[in-house]
Amino acid sequence: MKIGVPKEIKVREYRVGLVPANVHEIVKRGHAVWVEKNAGAGIGASDDAYRAAGATIVEDAEAIYAAADLIVKVKEPQRNERRMLKLGQILFTYLHLAPDPDQTRDLVTSGATCIGYETVTSPHGGLPLLAPMSEVAGRLAVQAGAYFLEEAHGGRGILLGGVPGVAPAKVVILGGGVVGAQAADVALGMGADVCVLDRNLDVLRRLQQQFGHSLKTVFSTHNTITQHCCEADLVIGSILVPGAEAPKLISRETVKQMQPGSVIVDVAIDQGGCCETSRPTTHDAPTYIVDGVIHYCVANMPGSVPRTSTYALNNATLPYVLALADKGLHALRDDPFLREGLNVYRGKVTNRAVAEALGYGFEDALTALDAIE
Repeated sequence: MKIGVPKEIKVREYRVGLVPANVHEIVKRGHAVWVEKNAGAGIGASDDAYRAAGATIVEDAEAIYAAADLIVKVKEPQRNERRMLKLGQILFTYLHLAPDPDQTRDLVTSGATCIGYETVTSPHGGLPLLAPMSEVAGRLAVQAGAYFLEEAHGGRGILLGGVPGVAPAKVVILGGGVVGAQAADVALGMGADVCVLDRNLDVLRRLQQQFGHSLKTVFSTHNTITQHCCEADLVIGSILVPGAEAPKLISRETVKQMQPGSVIVDVAIDQGGCCETSRPTTHDAPTYIVDGVIHYCVANMPGSVPRTSTYALNNATLPYVLALADKGLHALRDDPFLREGLNVYRGKVTNRAVAEALGYGFEDALTALDAIE
Protein backbone atom coordinates (compact mmCIF):
# COMPACT_ATOMS: atom_id res chain seq x y z
CA MET A 1 0.00 0.00 0.00
CA LYS A 2 1.10 3.57 -0.64
CA ILE A 3 0.75 5.72 2.47
CA GLY A 4 0.80 9.52 2.27
CA VAL A 5 1.72 11.98 5.01
CA PRO A 6 0.88 15.58 4.06
CA LYS A 7 2.13 18.59 5.97
CA GLU A 8 -0.53 19.96 8.30
CA ILE A 9 -1.95 23.31 7.15
CA LYS A 10 -4.25 24.28 10.01
CA VAL A 11 -3.14 27.51 11.70
CA ARG A 12 -0.23 26.87 14.08
CA GLU A 13 -0.44 23.10 13.64
CA TYR A 14 3.06 21.63 13.70
CA ARG A 15 2.33 17.98 14.46
CA VAL A 16 2.78 15.30 11.79
CA GLY A 17 0.94 12.06 11.07
CA LEU A 18 3.97 9.76 11.11
CA VAL A 19 7.40 10.14 12.74
CA PRO A 20 10.48 8.66 11.04
CA ALA A 21 10.67 5.67 13.40
CA ASN A 22 7.10 4.67 12.51
CA VAL A 23 7.80 5.18 8.82
CA HIS A 24 10.64 2.70 9.18
CA GLU A 25 8.28 0.14 10.75
CA ILE A 26 5.81 0.54 7.89
CA VAL A 27 8.43 0.35 5.15
CA LYS A 28 9.83 -2.84 6.73
CA ARG A 29 6.41 -4.41 6.10
CA GLY A 30 6.79 -3.76 2.38
CA HIS A 31 4.71 -0.60 2.06
CA ALA A 32 5.66 2.73 0.46
CA VAL A 33 5.47 5.97 2.44
CA TRP A 34 5.37 9.38 0.77
CA VAL A 35 5.97 12.39 3.01
CA GLU A 36 5.44 15.99 1.96
CA LYS A 37 8.54 18.18 2.07
CA ASN A 38 9.10 19.74 5.53
CA ALA A 39 6.10 17.88 7.02
CA GLY A 40 8.13 17.03 10.12
CA ALA A 41 9.90 20.37 10.52
CA GLY A 42 7.68 21.40 13.42
CA ILE A 43 8.88 18.47 15.54
CA GLY A 44 12.50 18.65 14.44
CA ALA A 45 12.23 15.69 12.02
CA SER A 46 14.13 16.59 8.84
CA ASP A 47 13.43 15.33 5.35
CA ASP A 48 16.75 13.48 5.55
CA ALA A 49 15.50 11.63 8.65
CA TYR A 50 12.44 10.50 6.71
CA ARG A 51 14.56 9.46 3.75
CA ALA A 52 16.80 7.43 6.08
CA ALA A 53 13.67 5.71 7.38
CA GLY A 54 12.71 4.72 3.83
CA ALA A 55 10.22 7.44 2.90
CA THR A 56 9.99 9.25 -0.42
CA ILE A 57 9.89 13.03 -0.03
CA VAL A 58 7.51 14.83 -2.40
CA GLU A 59 7.18 18.54 -3.06
CA ASP A 60 3.51 19.15 -2.42
CA ALA A 61 0.32 17.75 -0.95
CA GLU A 62 -1.31 17.40 -4.35
CA ALA A 63 1.09 14.60 -5.28
CA ILE A 64 0.27 12.75 -2.06
CA TYR A 65 -3.49 13.01 -2.42
CA ALA A 66 -3.26 11.99 -6.07
CA ALA A 67 -1.30 8.79 -5.42
CA ALA A 68 -1.82 7.57 -1.82
CA ASP A 69 -4.14 4.74 -0.86
CA LEU A 70 -4.05 5.76 2.81
CA ILE A 71 -3.65 9.34 4.09
CA VAL A 72 -2.37 9.63 7.67
CA LYS A 73 -2.82 13.05 9.25
CA VAL A 74 -3.35 14.68 12.63
CA LYS A 75 -6.02 17.36 12.26
CA GLU A 76 -9.23 17.30 10.27
CA PRO A 77 -8.70 18.01 6.57
CA GLN A 78 -9.13 21.66 5.70
CA ARG A 79 -11.31 22.78 2.80
CA ASN A 80 -8.52 22.63 0.20
CA GLU A 81 -7.45 19.20 1.42
CA ARG A 82 -10.99 17.84 1.29
CA ARG A 83 -11.23 18.80 -2.36
CA MET A 84 -8.31 16.46 -3.11
CA LEU A 85 -9.80 13.36 -1.48
CA LYS A 86 -11.08 10.75 -3.90
CA LEU A 87 -13.34 7.71 -4.07
CA GLY A 88 -11.93 4.70 -2.24
CA GLN A 89 -9.09 6.58 -0.54
CA ILE A 90 -8.68 5.96 3.21
CA LEU A 91 -8.28 8.98 5.49
CA PHE A 92 -7.04 8.32 9.04
CA THR A 93 -6.98 11.39 11.28
CA TYR A 94 -8.91 13.35 13.90
CA LEU A 95 -12.26 14.41 12.40
CA HIS A 96 -14.62 15.74 15.12
CA LEU A 97 -17.51 15.84 12.66
CA ALA A 98 -20.54 16.47 14.89
CA PRO A 99 -20.03 20.26 15.18
CA ASP A 100 -18.67 20.59 11.62
CA PRO A 101 -21.37 20.25 8.93
CA ASP A 102 -19.15 21.66 6.16
CA GLN A 103 -16.44 19.06 6.69
CA THR A 104 -18.98 16.26 6.96
CA ARG A 105 -20.67 17.29 3.72
CA ASP A 106 -17.34 17.40 1.88
CA LEU A 107 -16.24 14.01 3.20
CA VAL A 108 -19.56 12.44 2.24
CA THR A 109 -19.26 13.94 -1.25
CA SER A 110 -15.66 12.74 -1.66
CA GLY A 111 -16.52 9.05 -1.47
CA ALA A 112 -13.47 8.49 0.74
CA THR A 113 -13.27 6.11 3.70
CA CYS A 114 -12.85 8.43 6.69
CA ILE A 115 -11.71 7.01 10.05
CA GLY A 116 -11.65 9.36 13.04
CA TYR A 117 -9.05 8.76 15.74
CA GLU A 118 -11.47 10.13 18.31
CA THR A 119 -14.07 7.37 17.91
CA VAL A 120 -11.79 4.32 17.72
CA THR A 121 -12.51 2.30 20.87
CA SER A 122 -10.74 -0.33 22.95
CA PRO A 123 -11.97 -3.65 24.37
CA HIS A 124 -12.29 -1.92 27.74
CA GLY A 125 -14.47 0.89 26.40
CA GLY A 126 -11.73 3.53 26.25
CA LEU A 127 -10.70 5.81 23.39
CA PRO A 128 -7.07 4.80 22.80
CA LEU A 129 -6.29 7.31 20.04
CA LEU A 130 -7.93 10.23 21.81
CA ALA A 131 -6.38 9.47 25.21
CA PRO A 132 -2.82 10.65 24.41
CA MET A 133 -4.03 14.06 23.24
CA SER A 134 -6.49 14.24 26.12
CA GLU A 135 -3.58 13.72 28.50
CA VAL A 136 -1.68 16.56 26.84
CA ALA A 137 -4.72 18.85 26.69
CA GLY A 138 -5.59 18.26 30.34
CA ARG A 139 -2.12 19.28 31.43
CA LEU A 140 -2.02 22.25 29.07
CA ALA A 141 -5.41 23.46 30.29
CA VAL A 142 -3.99 24.18 33.73
CA GLN A 143 -0.91 25.89 32.29
CA ALA A 144 -3.08 28.08 30.06
CA GLY A 145 -5.47 28.87 32.88
CA ALA A 146 -2.64 29.84 35.24
CA TYR A 147 -1.12 32.09 32.56
CA PHE A 148 -4.34 33.96 31.83
CA LEU A 149 -5.16 34.38 35.51
CA GLU A 150 -2.16 36.69 35.69
CA GLU A 151 -3.17 40.36 35.71
CA ALA A 152 -0.82 41.16 32.82
CA HIS A 153 -2.86 38.76 30.65
CA GLY A 154 -6.25 40.07 31.73
CA GLY A 155 -6.93 37.78 34.67
CA ARG A 156 -7.76 38.29 38.34
CA GLY A 157 -4.10 38.50 39.30
CA ILE A 158 -4.08 35.21 41.19
CA LEU A 159 -1.25 32.74 41.61
CA LEU A 160 -2.76 29.31 41.08
CA GLY A 161 -1.13 27.73 44.12
CA GLY A 162 -1.19 30.78 46.38
CA VAL A 163 1.53 31.26 49.00
CA PRO A 164 1.61 30.65 52.78
CA GLY A 165 -1.05 32.87 54.31
CA VAL A 166 -2.83 33.52 50.99
CA ALA A 167 -5.47 31.16 49.62
CA PRO A 168 -4.81 29.38 46.31
CA ALA A 169 -7.01 29.69 43.25
CA LYS A 170 -10.17 27.59 43.04
CA VAL A 171 -10.07 25.31 39.98
CA VAL A 172 -13.32 23.67 38.87
CA ILE A 173 -13.10 20.80 36.38
CA LEU A 174 -16.23 19.63 34.56
CA GLY A 175 -15.78 15.96 33.70
CA GLY A 176 -13.54 13.39 35.34
CA GLY A 177 -12.29 11.51 32.29
CA VAL A 178 -8.76 11.53 30.93
CA VAL A 179 -8.62 15.31 30.44
CA GLY A 180 -10.16 15.97 33.84
CA ALA A 181 -7.88 13.57 35.69
CA GLN A 182 -4.76 15.02 34.06
CA ALA A 183 -5.90 18.56 34.79
CA ALA A 184 -6.59 17.65 38.41
CA ASP A 185 -3.15 16.07 38.74
CA VAL A 186 -1.36 19.21 37.52
CA ALA A 187 -3.59 21.68 39.38
CA LEU A 188 -3.19 19.79 42.66
CA GLY A 189 0.54 19.59 42.06
CA MET A 190 0.63 23.38 41.74
CA GLY A 191 -1.21 23.73 45.05
CA ALA A 192 -4.63 24.82 43.77
CA ASP A 193 -7.97 24.16 45.46
CA VAL A 194 -9.44 21.64 42.99
CA CYS A 195 -12.99 20.36 42.56
CA VAL A 196 -14.12 17.87 39.88
CA LEU A 197 -17.78 17.55 38.88
CA ASP A 198 -19.09 14.46 37.12
CA ARG A 199 -22.38 12.53 36.89
CA ASN A 200 -20.70 9.14 37.13
CA LEU A 201 -20.19 8.15 40.76
CA ASP A 202 -17.70 5.46 39.79
CA VAL A 203 -15.56 8.14 38.13
CA LEU A 204 -15.73 10.31 41.24
CA ARG A 205 -14.79 7.35 43.45
CA ARG A 206 -11.84 6.52 41.21
CA LEU A 207 -10.58 10.09 41.34
CA GLN A 208 -10.97 10.23 45.11
CA GLN A 209 -8.98 7.04 45.46
CA GLN A 210 -6.32 8.34 43.09
CA PHE A 211 -5.84 11.78 44.62
CA GLY A 212 -7.13 11.40 48.16
CA HIS A 213 -8.97 14.07 50.09
CA SER A 214 -6.91 16.89 48.63
CA LEU A 215 -9.32 16.63 45.67
CA LYS A 216 -12.97 17.60 46.13
CA THR A 217 -15.52 15.65 44.10
CA VAL A 218 -19.09 16.79 43.49
CA PHE A 219 -21.99 15.17 41.68
CA SER A 220 -22.79 17.26 38.62
CA THR A 221 -26.20 18.93 38.35
CA HIS A 222 -27.30 22.24 36.88
CA ASN A 223 -27.25 23.78 40.36
CA THR A 224 -23.83 22.45 41.40
CA ILE A 225 -22.28 23.51 38.09
CA THR A 226 -23.64 27.03 38.50
CA GLN A 227 -22.58 27.25 42.14
CA HIS A 228 -19.02 26.07 41.63
CA CYS A 229 -18.42 27.98 38.39
CA CYS A 230 -19.51 31.21 40.05
CA GLU A 231 -17.00 30.60 42.87
CA ALA A 232 -14.17 29.54 40.56
CA ASP A 233 -11.07 31.36 39.41
CA LEU A 234 -10.46 28.79 36.67
CA VAL A 235 -13.04 26.48 35.04
CA ILE A 236 -11.84 23.65 32.80
CA GLY A 237 -14.46 22.06 30.55
CA SER A 238 -13.48 18.48 29.78
CA ILE A 239 -16.78 16.90 28.77
CA LEU A 240 -16.79 14.27 26.02
CA VAL A 241 -19.59 12.31 24.41
CA PRO A 242 -17.76 10.16 21.80
CA GLY A 243 -18.57 11.33 18.29
CA ALA A 244 -21.32 13.71 19.44
CA GLU A 245 -21.42 17.43 20.05
CA ALA A 246 -20.52 18.37 23.61
CA PRO A 247 -23.46 19.27 25.88
CA LYS A 248 -23.65 22.93 26.89
CA LEU A 249 -23.17 22.68 30.66
CA ILE A 250 -22.19 26.30 31.36
CA SER A 251 -25.00 28.65 30.42
CA ARG A 252 -24.70 32.28 29.36
CA GLU A 253 -26.41 33.22 32.60
CA THR A 254 -23.77 31.35 34.61
CA VAL A 255 -20.98 33.17 32.74
CA LYS A 256 -22.60 36.49 33.67
CA GLN A 257 -22.44 35.49 37.34
CA MET A 258 -18.78 34.39 37.28
CA GLN A 259 -16.06 36.54 38.82
CA PRO A 260 -14.53 39.21 36.55
CA GLY A 261 -11.10 38.10 35.40
CA SER A 262 -11.83 34.43 35.94
CA VAL A 263 -10.91 32.02 33.13
CA ILE A 264 -12.75 29.29 31.23
CA VAL A 265 -10.58 26.78 29.34
CA ASP A 266 -12.98 24.84 27.12
CA VAL A 267 -11.09 21.69 26.13
CA ALA A 268 -14.34 20.35 24.63
CA ILE A 269 -14.23 22.98 21.88
CA ASP A 270 -13.23 20.37 19.26
CA GLN A 271 -16.69 18.91 19.79
CA GLY A 272 -18.43 22.29 19.88
CA GLY A 273 -17.57 23.32 23.44
CA CYS A 274 -19.38 22.81 26.74
CA CYS A 275 -20.06 26.51 27.39
CA GLU A 276 -22.76 28.47 25.58
CA THR A 277 -20.39 31.39 25.09
CA SER A 278 -17.53 29.29 23.66
CA ARG A 279 -16.33 29.59 20.07
CA PRO A 280 -13.14 28.16 18.52
CA THR A 281 -9.98 30.23 18.79
CA THR A 282 -6.42 29.76 17.55
CA HIS A 283 -2.95 29.82 19.07
CA ASP A 284 -2.44 33.22 17.42
CA ALA A 285 -5.53 34.67 19.13
CA PRO A 286 -6.33 32.18 21.90
CA THR A 287 -8.73 34.17 24.07
CA TYR A 288 -11.67 36.56 24.07
CA ILE A 289 -13.77 38.03 26.86
CA VAL A 290 -17.48 37.65 27.52
CA ASP A 291 -19.02 39.43 30.53
CA GLY A 292 -15.56 39.93 32.02
CA VAL A 293 -14.69 36.22 31.81
CA ILE A 294 -11.66 35.15 29.75
CA HIS A 295 -12.46 32.30 27.35
CA TYR A 296 -9.59 30.11 26.09
CA CYS A 297 -11.01 27.88 23.35
CA VAL A 298 -8.09 26.80 21.16
CA ALA A 299 -9.30 23.95 18.98
CA ASN A 300 -5.93 22.20 18.68
CA MET A 301 -4.41 22.72 22.11
CA PRO A 302 -1.86 19.87 21.88
CA GLY A 303 -0.49 21.53 18.73
CA SER A 304 1.32 24.02 20.98
CA VAL A 305 3.64 21.22 22.15
CA PRO A 306 4.02 19.39 18.83
CA ARG A 307 7.00 17.21 19.71
CA THR A 308 5.42 15.75 22.82
CA SER A 309 2.03 15.45 21.14
CA THR A 310 3.25 13.89 17.90
CA TYR A 311 5.28 11.16 19.58
CA ALA A 312 2.49 10.42 22.07
CA LEU A 313 -0.03 10.14 19.23
CA ASN A 314 2.27 8.04 17.03
CA ASN A 315 2.83 5.57 19.86
CA ALA A 316 -0.91 4.94 19.86
CA THR A 317 -1.68 5.03 16.14
CA LEU A 318 1.09 2.80 14.76
CA PRO A 319 -0.67 -0.57 15.28
CA TYR A 320 -3.76 0.72 13.49
CA VAL A 321 -1.78 2.22 10.61
CA LEU A 322 0.01 -1.11 10.16
CA ALA A 323 -3.30 -2.99 10.21
CA LEU A 324 -4.81 -0.69 7.57
CA ALA A 325 -1.67 -0.91 5.44
CA ASP A 326 -1.52 -4.71 5.66
CA LYS A 327 -5.22 -5.45 5.30
CA GLY A 328 -6.89 -2.40 3.77
CA LEU A 329 -10.63 -2.34 4.47
CA HIS A 330 -10.44 -5.87 5.85
CA ALA A 331 -8.84 -4.31 8.95
CA LEU A 332 -12.17 -2.59 9.60
CA ARG A 333 -14.10 -5.81 9.12
CA ASP A 334 -11.75 -7.80 11.36
CA ASP A 335 -11.47 -5.30 14.23
CA PRO A 336 -14.78 -4.03 15.67
CA PHE A 337 -12.94 -1.45 17.78
CA LEU A 338 -11.17 0.11 14.80
CA ARG A 339 -14.48 -0.08 12.94
CA GLU A 340 -15.99 2.23 15.57
CA GLY A 341 -13.67 4.86 14.12
CA LEU A 342 -15.33 4.68 10.70
CA ASN A 343 -17.33 7.92 10.45
CA VAL A 344 -17.91 8.20 6.70
CA TYR A 345 -17.72 5.45 4.09
CA ARG A 346 -18.30 6.04 0.38
CA GLY A 347 -20.96 8.67 0.87
CA LYS A 348 -22.58 7.08 3.94
CA VAL A 349 -22.40 8.39 7.51
CA THR A 350 -21.49 5.36 9.61
CA ASN A 351 -21.26 6.98 13.05
CA ARG A 352 -24.66 7.24 14.74
CA ALA A 353 -23.80 10.28 16.88
CA VAL A 354 -22.59 12.23 13.84
CA ALA A 355 -25.65 11.25 11.81
CA GLU A 356 -28.01 12.33 14.58
CA ALA A 357 -26.16 15.59 15.22
CA LEU A 358 -26.20 16.66 11.57
CA GLY A 359 -29.39 15.11 10.25
CA TYR A 360 -27.90 12.39 8.04
CA GLY A 361 -29.24 8.91 7.59
CA PHE A 362 -27.19 6.41 9.58
CA GLU A 363 -25.83 3.21 8.08
CA ASP A 364 -24.18 0.55 10.21
CA ALA A 365 -20.47 0.42 9.42
CA LEU A 366 -20.30 -3.33 8.88
CA THR A 367 -23.40 -3.26 6.67
CA ALA A 368 -21.87 -0.47 4.59
CA LEU A 369 -18.56 -2.31 4.25
CA ASP A 370 -20.22 -5.56 3.26
CA ALA A 371 -22.33 -3.80 0.62
CA ILE A 372 -19.23 -2.87 -1.39
CA GLU A 373 -16.63 -5.54 -1.99
